[in-house]
Amino acid sequence: MEKLYTCAQVAERYGVSPLTVREWIRGGMLEAIRLGRDYRVSEEDLVRFEQRRRTHPSPHSSIENVR
Repeated sequence: MEKLYTCAQVAERYGVSPLTVREWIRGGMLEAIRLGRDYRVSEEDLVRFEQRRRTHPSPHSSIENVR
């Protein structure tokens, strides 16, 4: 069975408050399972959340242009 994380655990992982995690969930940014009044987030959902927010350098930028 896949491990499920509480909002507090997710918040600690990303250095934010549990309220922020709940806002991500309610806003559709982070998928979760609702259990009663609480949410649980799977590791798979966290990986998808991170991948969607991964940044990529612009093809027109280079380290030499940054000063």
